Amino acid sequence: MAFDGAAAIARAVKSRTRTARAEVEACLARIEALNPRLNAFTAVTAERALKRADALDAMIAAGRDPGPLAGVPFGVKNLFDIEGLPTLAGSKINRDLPPAHADATLIARLEEAGAILIGALNMGEYAYDFTGENAHYGPSRNPHAPDHMSGGSSGGSGTAPAAGMVPLALGSDTNGSIRVPSSFCGLFGLKPSYGRLSRANSFPFVSSLDHLGPIARTVEDLALSYDAMQGPDAADPACTPDGIEPVTWLLGRGVDGLRIARAGGYFARGADPAAFAAVDVVAGALDARRSVDLPLAAEARGAAYLITMAEGASLHLDRLKTRHGDYDADVRDRLLAGAMIPGAWVARAQKIRRLFRARMLTLFREVDILLAPATPCRAPRIGQKTMLLAGREMAVRPNLGIFTQPISFIGLPVVSVPVWTQGEALPIGVQVIAPPWREDLALRVAGELERRGVVMAPVAKPQ
Repeated sequence: MAFDGAAAIARAVKSRTRTARAEVEACLARIEALNPRLNAFTAVTAERALKRADALDAMIAAGRDPGPLAGVPFGVKNLFDIEGLPTLAGSKINRDLPPAHADATLIARLEEAGAILIGALNMGEYAYDFTGENAHYGPSRNPHAPDHMSGGSSGGSGTAPAAGMVPLALGSDTNGSIRVPSSFCGLFGLKPSYGRLSRANSFPFVSSLDHLGPIARTVEDLALSYDAMQGPDAADPACTPDGIEPVTWLLGRGVDGLRIARAGGYFARGADPAAFAAVDVVAGALDARRSVDLPLAAEARGAAYLITMAEGASLHLDRLKTRHGDYDADVRDRLLAGAMIPGAWVARAQKIRRLFRARMLTLFREVDILLAPATPCRAPRIGQKTMLLAGREMAVRPNLGIFTQPISFIGLPVVSVPVWTQGEALPIGVQVIAPPWREDLALRVAGELERRGVVMAPVAKPQ
């Protein structure tokens, strides 16, 4: 049962062919069996989940509608507030925080739709990470090859659904932290438009770049959860005041008439051949023959890096002064460096951001969808510090997001789709990038690729 997707579980629970309690118990059993090895969960809310499941089963027995995600267990990155638990954000310092008094908005919205929270997921400290490694709680491991990285910073949010512990997980994405784990763990991940989904009651990293979104094994599951989480929220000033725009009903409409192109230039160099081969597979299936350059993409990546360092450092200054020794050394050093960035550099980075966005909006008058690698390589080994890309030795940790950073920098919606090459044990992802507020287009394309069998997210079978 734990291998089923969210949509299949909801159909079974609503039809009373399975109970919500049975679904939760199956997931809890799989977590108990696999988490000691894979280290996806930092807290399991079993009592809460079983109580919620029993309430749903009673609701269904009484003839009431339990919602579109009835009985679907899910986990959340541990930077989401969960009532009764301290919000760790992957850190040692946050252990000392009082328990959250309420759930994050997105947790509440999923549960209103019938889903059942089952626990908090491991992550890189304070979300400043692309690897899925954590100095305090250990690395979340890739279920397809447990000596390899899950990707970060939403590492546990990639590990858990890939291993079948839960069908659905929530992560955050500032510079690529949904798309990198999705790429490494062979999953579908949605980074929505900036401001589309509420971030209320989640621990921030870089407010002007932070997004929240789902990771799952099917495109339908992404769409169902996305629809359940949409809507304005006064508690998040960035959250759009616009109404809900459901996308689930659009799946299956195909891609006829969509103008789809490959991202060239910056996105066609500096990576392992596997990254470009994956784009070839997707582009070939969609008959996307055109290649377009994304102007200022390299500059945008550099500017995103500066803004991340500066805003992140500003958030952490007080902690750095009083709890200096309690940080992961790599995270601490990057935050300290960010605190010393001249204001003039940040101002110039913001100017590049405005220019890049304007030029991308112009480009989207000519194309509807862009395809680009999600990561420059398949998942490196845990502990690996350098990698060889295009003949250059590069540091692993900062460079896994070279293709994701320019996209989140201007808040574009993206679905990462998983590509498997014959004979390879590990997958790699491709970004399906749409104009602002057009998650529907990215999900339609991803759904068509899944329908044709071009991309897929099988459950891992860890040895």
